[in-house]
Amino acid sequence: MEYYEFRAMNTNIVLAADGNLDNLTRAFEDTRRYIQQSEQRFSRFLAQSELSRLNRSGGEWFEASPDLYAVLKLAQSYFYQTGGLFDPSILPDLKRLGYDRSMDELRLGEILPVFVWQPQLRSGFDALQLEGESQRIRMPDDMEIDLGGIAKGWIAEQAAKLLIQSASACTVNTGGDMVLLGLPAGQKAWEIGLEDPLHPEQNLTVLAVRPGAVATSSVVKRSWLQGGKLRHHLIDPRNGQPADTIWLSVTAYAPQAAAAEVFAKALLIGGTGQAGGLLAGHPEIAYIAVDGQGKLWGSHNSQEVFYANQ
Repeated sequence: MEYYEFRAMNTNIVLAADGNLDNLTRAFEDTRRYIQQSEQRFSRFLAQSELSRLNRSGGEWFEASPDLYAVLKLAQSYFYQTGGLFDPSILPDLKRLGYDRSMDELRLGEILPVFVWQPQLRSGFDALQLEGESQRIRMPDDMEIDLGGIAKGWIAEQAAKLLIQSASACTVNTGGDMVLLGLPAGQKAWEIGLEDPLHPEQNLTVLAVRPGAVATSSVVKRSWLQGGKLRHHLIDPRNGQPADTIWLSVTAYAPQAAAAEVFAKALLIGGTGQAGGLLAGHPEIAYIAVDGQGKLWGSHNSQEVFYANQ
């Protein structure tokens, strides 16, 4: 297995693949360029990205690229599938809580002042309009969206499809979102460490995972101080506040990376009370959650999915 690492999308990217080294060297470079170009399209922190231009287009029809349209169409579908627990229109809440710059900048250590904010009614994500034939998008003038997680998963999947053209097996890891194509030589499953949320240098266990996608959402990793209070980026759309949940992280498996990313986030926000309802009708999805005491929780099919072939 050959490896290639670089930084993009405010996270460490790891590519791994089996195959001819000369072919893989070119494929790694092509995959890196694709990921970096995609960041230029989807980042809300770049003023001239396509997403930023969409966020400035409120009330007007916006002619989208095929990639942006595809991700927004997926996002709209998952918004309904999760009963609104996955909601890209929480960007104003993220900004209010201090996540108005990249996580790399927030990690410089500045303690942000509390912004006094009064709840205001604004359009919900269900007000987004998509026109399929022309691939145009219209958002209400009071809507801003953040596609960070779902875009990261979608990009990882497209990147893996590019890399596998030069490999017998490969994985693309975009900071917790992993796409697994094929199987490593001589192996019956991919081995993935389940990180301890409180001690990220340690693994709680090693998972054996079949090809597909795995995504982890955590209330610990993307966190910052605002007015002396710890905040995190997983916003509960029902109240506009960082989600209050007994789980510190959720790792979800799905056949597609966008689904794994969305359901990891929705399960973490919904918690134990809504996990069953979220997965009703989705037997292809499994999850493992970690609570504050290090206890593991899981879906009824978690051992079948995560421990198969061990």
